Amino acid sequence: MQPSAPQFSERLTAPRSWWVVAALFGVSGGLVALPLGVLPLLGGLILAGAAAGAVVSSYGSARIRVVSGSLVAGDARIPVSALGEVRVLDPEEARAWRSHKADPRAFMLLRSYVPTAVRIEVTDPQDPTPYLYLSTRHPEQLSEALRALASS
Repeated sequence: MQPSAPQFSERLTAPRSWWVVAALFGVSGGLVALPLGVLPLLGGLILAGAAAGAVVSSYGSARIRVVSGSLVAGDARIPVSALGEVRVLDPEEARAWRSHKADPRAFMLLRSYVPTAVRIEVTDPQDPTPYLYLSTRHPEQLSEALRALASS
């Protein structure tokens, strides 16, 4: 495998139900403009639908990748050498770590619609972040990719 080829890549896309809500938001925008005529109805439908679709797409565009010796999660890029133990969290543990067990200093890339996650210790003494909490649909694969890269 090439050094620059991603060992793990996942996009945390929004669930289908959110797209249905975005479409309904567009319909409601059209209905609000209905008393003004057909053209405003179409304009309201298009504008409200496009705005709702942009919001859903933006929220669902977060990516997690392991590439070139680094973990890239959202806007954060952390060298694998600065990471410690990787812990796979089942849905119950993930809920606990994103609520009452959460540390306010932690980096959290969480999506409530993704039930599983990983918790990764940060071992860099210069970094005040104690751990990373990353929502992922494939926690075992992410954990394996990080372990493989750390051991090489």
